[in-house]
Amino acid sequence: MMQPGKRFLINRRQFLTANSALGVFFLLQGVPLQTFAGKQSGKRALEFRHFPNALYAFVWRNWGLVPLERMAATVAANPRQLEEIARFMGLPPAPEVTDEQWQRSYLTVVRRNWHLLPNDQLQTLMGWDEAQMDFTLKEDDFFYIKLGSLKPECSPVRYQQLAKIPEEVKRQFSRLLRQAFPKGLPKVQMPYFHFIKELSAPFKAERMPGEPASTAGFTPRLTYPYFALFGDPLLNTSIDSYPDAYLQRLAASGVDSIWMHIVLSKLTPFPWDPSISEHWEQRLKNLQRLSDRARAHGIGIYLYLNEPRHQPEAFYKKYPGLRGQGTALCTSHPEVQRYLENAIAQIVEHAPSIAGFFSITASENPTNCWSHGQGGACARCGPAGPGTVIAALNNTYIQGIRRGYETALAAGKVATRPQLIIWDWGWREDWAGAIIPNLVTTGSLLMSVSEWELDIERGGVRSKVGEYAISAVGPGPRAKRHWKLAKEHGLRTMAKIQVNNSWEIGAVPYIPALYNVAGHIDRLRTEGVSGLMLGWTLGGFPSPNLEVVALMGNDKNLPAADAVRLVAERRFGAAASVITHAWKQFSEAFSKFPYHISVVYTAPLQVGPANLLWQAPTGYKATMVGLPYDDINSWRSIYPQEVFTRLLQELGDAFAGIVQQVEKASEKIALSPEEQQAVFSECQIIETISIHYRSIANQVEFTVLRNGLTEAATDRRNIKARLAALLKQEAVLAGRMAALQISDPRLGFEASNHYFYTPADLYEKVLNCQYLLEHWLPTVPE
Repeated sequence: MMQPGKRFLINRRQFLTANSALGVFFLLQGVPLQTFAGKQSGKRALEFRHFPNALYAFVWRNWGLVPLERMAATVAANPRQLEEIARFMGLPPAPEVTDEQWQRSYLTVVRRNWHLLPNDQLQTLMGWDEAQMDFTLKEDDFFYIKLGSLKPECSPVRYQQLAKIPEEVKRQFSRLLRQAFPKGLPKVQMPYFHFIKELSAPFKAERMPGEPASTAGFTPRLTYPYFALFGDPLLNTSIDSYPDAYLQRLAASGVDSIWMHIVLSKLTPFPWDPSISEHWEQRLKNLQRLSDRARAHGIGIYLYLNEPRHQPEAFYKKYPGLRGQGTALCTSHPEVQRYLENAIAQIVEHAPSIAGFFSITASENPTNCWSHGQGGACARCGPAGPGTVIAALNNTYIQGIRRGYETALAAGKVATRPQLIIWDWGWREDWAGAIIPNLVTTGSLLMSVSEWELDIERGGVRSKVGEYAISAVGPGPRAKRHWKLAKEHGLRTMAKIQVNNSWEIGAVPYIPALYNVAGHIDRLRTEGVSGLMLGWTLGGFPSPNLEVVALMGNDKNLPAADAVRLVAERRFGAAASVITHAWKQFSEAFSKFPYHISVVYTAPLQVGPANLLWQAPTGYKATMVGLPYDDINSWRSIYPQEVFTRLLQELGDAFAGIVQQVEKASEKIALSPEEQQAVFSECQIIETISIHYRSIANQVEFTVLRNGLTEAATDRRNIKARLAALLKQEAVLAGRMAALQISDPRLGFEASNHYFYTPADLYEKVLNCQYLLEHWLPTVPE
């Protein structure tokens, strides 16, 4: 069999490019899909010249996010010494960092220190050993890929060497701080994750207006919990990712299922190396307790199967016969099949109240010989072909489910037979025709991304949708073809959609394009799908979007506009007509978003005005929903720069206008305090989206002008004037976004990325803009 190497990685990227949205991103970036944490890359980290040195940047970025004692230990200082630096920069006294805050924000901490600390200091800061760092980077929803699959070369940050700065540097920095923040930094903000306290508070669930007593609509209606821990939540139960009141709120919003990320070898014994499965019994017990508790609220739990996980070279030195293509275990090997069936049967037997599983068999992880299109090199899987291999893998899952269910029943346990949702993500078109007819139909559903392959035109540029689109209303041709084939062979069908938000912007709890969402559901009712996956990790906030889906699913004759109106009346009372008009305008404008899968993955859609500006090209490529840098060619993808900038600016301006209209109209209506707060919150969400899009347009224009300065022979004075104007606009947008986030900590948060930015990041952007205005722009010759 072919060993993993350069040719394998290139072929795999070519395969993913042709068959998956994320594959486009990998090919564009040249990212090896199997790399994980290791030594520093040799590529120099970026310098943050708006701080006196890296120590000051370290204190600024970690203040209030990392316990002070651990910060001090990281840079060989004592807490008092760091407090002195913080006071000098105008930071408030160090707040307490609770264990819950830490468990929910560690990805934010890693990301903000990626260009500051070398590996050893980063591990000290996190309180992790190398194994835990590797596990987090690998298993936390491809976090290492979100960081660019490389660790920048960082110099050590030590207090002793960096604390004392020259007096002139100190005076310049003090002056910079005063000019950036003439009134000083705000000292008070709503606590991080305050929304968890609100969503966990008891409440009286009431049936939505117009909702029939029957709940015979789409089922399952599956989402990822809004603030669930992603790494290993079944072992660490000190932090509750699934409070009862939150589950009640989800049920009241029409959700009947949630899903969890698992690693099979952590939940059941791994027969070839039991040490990696330590504490599996406790995880299974916790899964059963959770599934029982969720069932009490009408919520089922589905487990994500991206299995079997690939193994390192050391494993194959001991078990060479188990090797498949590359580093994948060969799922045609009887021992591997036995492991998978036994593991799933054990889960179902010990947690008989789970609702089911969903599988991805052609994903970024090499989980079978054909998962990346190279199975022909395997002596077992090559002759069988991808259709047989992938169908057999899913059928093995089903066999494990059936066996575990029957064992649970025989033992007298109360059990509901779990379902398997078979997701066609990444399947080549010529595979689907061979896979679907060979699937076991009992207890399984075929799921497709609804909007995939939709033809769209934005700003005169034609393309097709991959996934993660609310701006485009499905279903598309690919899903229809696969659903038709599935129904012909006795399979029920599901649509994977994005109801609350998408990577068009995931930094808000939901995108208020309710008419787009309702239009999509209207078409899916006609299509006759059985269930809905309501989103990937982003999308579990109990929102008006979810409620519209529930109403339209439960009453197949309810018009989309009536469903939107009913939800608005329930949530906004006397302001319902104002909000429905705003939603209509927003939905129409949002349909002009410059969608392309590379745009949604690489543009600064999630960080918006928190993305720093640079006086010279960084040389770094934008990463997947992580670090955009100044890589505007990846951001704009297929769109000419002028078109990309214009579309985002028009959207930002349109959304800002909607906010002004809502505020003006609401002043003329007698609203209760609750209605006033609901309207205020809706405006904050719309304004956040406006700020993000306007900021990206500014960043693109700034970068283009900056890059052109070296060639510009004339008109340099006007170029400099425009650069200065853009820097001032960006400082204003960052300051306004900080004010919004201070009052609403939902903004900037997403479950699998934690906070994309904090107020400190936005204040740093203000400082960054002020530095460029004072210390860079004047040095550019005219």
